[in-house]
Amino acid sequence: MIDLHLHSSCSDGVLSPAELLAKAKQAGLTSVALCDHDTIAGVKAAMIAGEQAGVNVIAGVELSVCYQTFSDVHLLGYCIDLDSPELLERLKTFALRRSNRNLEIIAAVNKLLQQEGRAPLTTEEVTIHADGVMGRPHIARALLLRGYANSMEDSFSRYLIPCDVPKTYWPMEDALQTIRRNGGVAVLAHPTSITCDLKQLGNLIEELHGLGLDGLEVYNNLATEAEMQFLQNTARRLGLLITGGSDFHGIEEQVQIGKGRGGIRFAEALLPPLLRCAAERRSEQLSTCPCTPGS
Repeated sequence: MIDLHLHSSCSDGVLSPAELLAKAKQAGLTSVALCDHDTIAGVKAAMIAGEQAGVNVIAGVELSVCYQTFSDVHLLGYCIDLDSPELLERLKTFALRRSNRNLEIIAAVNKLLQQEGRAPLTTEEVTIHADGVMGRPHIARALLLRGYANSMEDSFSRYLIPCDVPKTYWPMEDALQTIRRNGGVAVLAHPTSITCDLKQLGNLIEELHGLGLDGLEVYNNLATEAEMQFLQNTARRLGLLITGGSDFHGIEEQVQIGKGRGGIRFAEALLPPLLRCAAERRSEQLSTCPCTPGS
């Protein structure tokens, strides 16, 4: 079994890449993809841990994207070039913006804590939980350790949701081309999180396919069985790849690593088409590179 959508403490998960791979091994997974938000900081560590655990690790990233009137659309990039100077620079810029956002969130949380007569959080006690880019779950954990909340979900509902600060988003066309230009395969994550209007979603997917979208995360924890069937039919009609992942962060009690909604497992048969697409893309890029021998 596989899971093509995991998060570590390098973005907004609670487990380090090594801890995440140990959990994947325990769950009987053979291949996983680490897709942290707007960062690839943990991928190489995950690959090393994967080799030791006997679990194949696919390089991934999850970009926070906007398109037309839709914001916070999530775009997965698989098999990306981890050493691409362009990609690293772009992600560095977004990491800085993300860091500034989280500092604003901490300030807002502290204002709320002050109103409750409680001591404020320090930046240091939040960042100690982050291996890469600080995220809201790291703030939630600090609140939990202070005894200000009873659980991670309680931290979010009482503090982080009321104190949220808007994100900065990648424009969709830019995000798609950045993934593809750096050898990756672009897949729309949990598509029904964009809209539950299936007619509207179908039209949107067709538009994105025309812009370079490669696949859909058909099997996920947000879609109902009927919605997954719709996504599967749409993917097959348009010739898009079909993937599946839990979107595991280690926060939500109902989300288990290696499992989708209703306890479904993600079949290994989903992986070869994805890897073939990535190999073909790299081959195409090499054949069109002006410095390729014989060109």
